[in-house]
Amino acid sequence: MQTKAQTSPNIILIMADDLGFETLGVNGSDDYKTPNLDKLAKEGMNFTQTYAMPLCTPSRVQIMTGKYNFRNYIGFGLLDPNELTFADYLKQAGYKTFIAGKWQLYGNERQQELAGGKIGSLPEEAGFDEYFLWQIKELGSRYKDPRISSNSGTETYEGKYGPDLFTEQVNLFMERNKDDSFFVYYPMAITHDPFVPTPSNPGFEEFDSKSKTNDPIYFGEMVNYMDMLVGSIVAKTEELGICENTLILFVGDNGTDRKVTSSQHGNAIKGAKGYTTTAGTHVPFIANWKGKIKPGSRNDNLIDFSDFLPTLLETANFQNSVALKTDGLSFYGQLLGKNSQRRDWIYCYYAPNWGNFENAIYVKNTEWKLYGDGRIYSLSKDPLEQFPLIKEELSKKVKRKISSFEKVLEGYVVTN
Repeated sequence: MQTKAQTSPNIILIMADDLGFETLGVNGSDDYKTPNLDKLAKEGMNFTQTYAMPLCTPSRVQIMTGKYNFRNYIGFGLLDPNELTFADYLKQAGYKTFIAGKWQLYGNERQQELAGGKIGSLPEEAGFDEYFLWQIKELGSRYKDPRISSNSGTETYEGKYGPDLFTEQVNLFMERNKDDSFFVYYPMAITHDPFVPTPSNPGFEEFDSKSKTNDPIYFGEMVNYMDMLVGSIVAKTEELGICENTLILFVGDNGTDRKVTSSQHGNAIKGAKGYTTTAGTHVPFIANWKGKIKPGSRNDNLIDFSDFLPTLLETANFQNSVALKTDGLSFYGQLLGKNSQRRDWIYCYYAPNWGNFENAIYVKNTEWKLYGDGRIYSLSKDPLEQFPLIKEELSKKVKRKISSFEKVLEGYVVTN
């Protein structure tokens, strides 16, 4: 039996596109200004060890279903319509559900072909009452002159900027539902390429959205603009008087684009989106819940994308007589400062079926990483994973850790 949604807090999950850990001021960025996210962390909890999948669809499927990819990943750009998502569960619990931003989970003709003819999901099939999305069945621009689909149809918004419209719709949804418990999922279109001017740029009005412009020189202003949009949503919860009953989560979906090199604490970090190194998977994550999360909290515990679904359901007091199938571990207690369960490792099954990326299986913590093919790396000394180590040459303590990772790998039966 489910609890009534009216007794449960609102949840807003914002996920930036292609934004690595190194890009936020709170995480030591030397290049980009992110005052709103820095403030969100200062007034909440900043997680320093959160890891996504290396690429967008694997991350999105995992965060939405709470399952490792070998269980339910059917192809790039596709979400299996047979899977239940966090929106499905929260809707069962009485929540009003809304999604804005990037969908890319139904699949285009090429993606469906690569998946053996399988077709992905529409937003209403994934638990969302209302939606306002780029790339459901049509592509078009995500930035200037965006092509957007909603419950009322698809249209091109000439002269407008997609991220502005997505954020506006999030705020309007909150206005309409401020007296009910709601779930907002905002997988942002920004900061993914093409790198183009934002409305904060004097050249935006003259910019041709059909041009082939894709210049990383614009990445910085896109990060700044993304930060401003998040600030707008936070401000709306304050304006509506619901911030004390609203959990806000902000996370990146994978590492920064490979065309971008950023400075963090004086060190150059080259984006590694698509690759399984730290720079391809280490993402920013901030949680804010006024009156619940202790301001200025820092969380150095491992967080995996499968952990979000059970956390959201625990936040919502979701109860169901049918056992929930998830690979995740709820970090709800950690948000409240309780001495709750914590991860000792992160497992990854990565088979993107897209681009020239290689499949990989691995287990890691903050110090050590073991691949399914036997490669071992010291992440603190070799973050680019250039020098594989030999188990027999490691200390007894490290050998024990690697042996425990081997048992984790043996514990999962990969089905595809």
